[in-house]
Amino acid sequence: MKKPKITITLVDQKGTCGCHRGHKIGDSFDFDTERGALCPMAMHVAFPYIDILRYGGNLPTGKDGDFRFCCPDADVINIFKLEASE
Repeated sequence: MKKPKITITLVDQKGTCGCHRGHKIGDSFDFDTERGALCPMAMHVAFPYIDILRYGGNLPTGKDGDFRFCCPDADVINIFKLEASE
């Protein structure tokens, strides 16, 4: 089974402080080649969802028709979107 390409994109920010890692809305990361550039706290949250996608599972979609998760830093609250493609 070929694993899909996973893309992680920063789509919004709800907190009052800037990202400690310097991420900005629009930043996008390829899980296979750029995961080291993503904030470790965000990666910690993303990994279980990425694992589901990598092994053929589906994630529930939100009101925007995609799957999103939040950075756990309450002052920053970056919102990331996960996408799987062949």
